[in-house]
Amino acid sequence: MTSSLITLALLWVLLLVGVPIAFSFTAVAMAMLWYIDIPLAAVPIQLISGVDNFILLSVPLFLLMSNILLKGGIGRDLFAAMQSWVGHWKGGLGIATILSCALFSAICGSSVATSATIGNVAIHEMTSRGYQRRFVFGLLAAGGTLGILIPPSIPLIIYSSITEDSIVDLFLAGLLPGLLLTALFVAYCFIHALFDQHTVPVAKASRQQRLRLSLRALPSMALALLIISGIYSGAFTPTEAAGVGTVAALAIVLLMKRLSWSDFKLACMDSLRTTVTLFLIIVGAKLFSHAVALYDIPQVITAAIVHTFSTPTGFLLVVGVIVLIMGLFLESVSLLMLMMPILLPALNAMGIDRIWFGILFAILIEFALITPPVGMNLFVIQAVGKGSLAEVSKGVIPFFFVMFLALVLVYLFPVIAVGII
Repeated sequence: MTSSLITLALLWVLLLVGVPIAFSFTAVAMAMLWYIDIPLAAVPIQLISGVDNFILLSVPLFLLMSNILLKGGIGRDLFAAMQSWVGHWKGGLGIATILSCALFSAICGSSVATSATIGNVAIHEMTSRGYQRRFVFGLLAAGGTLGILIPPSIPLIIYSSITEDSIVDLFLAGLLPGLLLTALFVAYCFIHALFDQHTVPVAKASRQQRLRLSLRALPSMALALLIISGIYSGAFTPTEAAGVGTVAALAIVLLMKRLSWSDFKLACMDSLRTTVTLFLIIVGAKLFSHAVALYDIPQVITAAIVHTFSTPTGFLLVVGVIVLIMGLFLESVSLLMLMMPILLPALNAMGIDRIWFGILFAILIEFALITPPVGMNLFVIQAVGKGSLAEVSKGVIPFFFVMFLALVLVYLFPVIAVGII
């Protein structure tokens, strides 16, 4: 246990002084290997093996697809179509925003891309109709978190690479909880609108307008359907789905004459930067996992957990609290890569369904996306909406409770996650 505490303390010291998470993982791991005389010549092999996974190939492809759609303005089409159907309802623009986030999440699997894409359109539209900026910012930051729950989800892909569980099963398990969280967000938008008398509803669209706008958004909706149905039917693997989706997204924006050569280069560069960042974290975390395994740290922690908690309920409660606290300091992928290699043996020892736990963990790390000081969605909406971090942070507070309700429901009724597998 002493080695476990020293290792975690050293890691936290590096993080607190500002060392990037990927290099913190690598530095601690190399120090641990050096201390027990493991040849450091083996480190490059471990680094390469960290990303030697066919499933992980889907990550850069999904990122490229989402950036192509972002540069092509597909978010405008989705939002306009949703607005034409529900915009005249009480709280209709908020509902249209959440539905647009859900649809875009089903295409790209990225929370940041979802927030940025829909936020570019929805913020001006909603604030001009009297919606409070704080509510709008919170809605979009929280709505973007659907991108890591509704398949295809990049964090679930990474979770699958760690636990070696079926990615198709994880995607299936994330579908109903994603729809549940979408429904809860929609319900909150409606309830909020009942008490907000300053919003101006959108005029009800005519049948012709709805048809025209829906047809305009049809290619992106068809793309989401292609990806999800292709994965679930077994027509192609998630990695193949990412490749097919990227080609289809490029064809859509080119046929619609929405993408210039300079935009395409920007989309590629943005995808490259994000991919490099994610993969550096992954290879650093894999090396760290290898080192802690040599020290028997997961086994020691598992024994302590099994001895301390007689039921899975107590274990899950403590894990939930730890993840929420660590989410204040780590972004979602770093949190996933740090905790899962340590928690995995304990899950197996306590007989907890790893697919079900993966969905619970995905909901927990959604909180990390909207909690300061490192919540990525907060910074995205702050930049898009030209607001303050405090304004965005206050706006997400009500959505914490909505997300917590979804977490409790998935815990109490596991069939929500695993019932359709």
